[in-house]
Amino acid sequence: MALEPLYLIDASIYIFRSYFGMPQSITNAGGAPANAVHGYASFLGQLLCKAQPRFIAAAFDESLDQCFRNELYPDYKANRSLPEPELATQLQWCRDLTELLGIKTYASERFEADDLIGTLARRMRGHRFRMVYVTGDKDLGQLLVEQDRLWDFANDTWLAHDGIRQRFGVAPHQLVDYLALAGDAIDNIPGVPGIGARTAAALLQEFESLDELYGYLRTRDLRQRDGFHLRGVDRTENLLRAHEEQARTSKVLATIADNAPIRPQPQSLRRKPVSERKLLAWLDENGFGTRLRSQLLKL
Repeated sequence: MALEPLYLIDASIYIFRSYFGMPQSITNAGGAPANAVHGYASFLGQLLCKAQPRFIAAAFDESLDQCFRNELYPDYKANRSLPEPELATQLQWCRDLTELLGIKTYASERFEADDLIGTLARRMRGHRFRMVYVTGDKDLGQLLVEQDRLWDFANDTWLAHDGIRQRFGVAPHQLVDYLALAGDAIDNIPGVPGIGARTAAALLQEFESLDELYGYLRTRDLRQRDGFHLRGVDRTENLLRAHEEQARTSKVLATIADNAPIRPQPQSLRRKPVSERKLLAWLDENGFGTRLRSQLLKL
């Protein structure tokens, strides 16, 4: 029996892309900026038309600097500015539109969109679904099992379980260890200073996990590992020993949680019928032109 695709949208990525990629001159009926809403609506319309999903959900980022990770490491994502007022108001409008189009939405003040998606995936895994993660974020690759796919809709590229190893040099379940070593500048995850992507991949090709690597270093040196050759091995080992605590903290930061306080049921993720009356009123309020109105009303 074939598995049913469950489309899980990392909505905030596409909202932010729209905000910075669409003209600021786009406004709603009241003259307020609406460029992010219009760009996101176009994305969502194209997605629904192309995928024709029966089961679908969208996760939104509301945690910002209140995420549980900030309690562990206050500088987590400190390199990112909070949304400008012109964007902050549009985030809720995008969620409203998503629900008007019959898609279940999730958001949390403590859990990020990735965590909500990870929780949805874990809870739905036993219900004959395969996951299609609609995102441009590599971090969700850690959730991939054999039948799943990552779909970067903006670039129309797909990444399967085996593609993670081809792209990063490690298996999907090792991505968190990879980020623990190499860090992630986008999310301000420090990793081990001086260890880059290539070295991180080489270490995880030899050692299955961060725990196995540090377990080995408890009693031996990397030079003693038979058949293991790494350029600058002494320097790398010194860095690993000096920054073990930071590496372990980085792993926690990089790990997608799957215990967000949501209780989805399979039928709650089935796309619902659209109320044309409510959708039309919303489109009028937000200044949508003929082309986008026509596209969204057909869905």
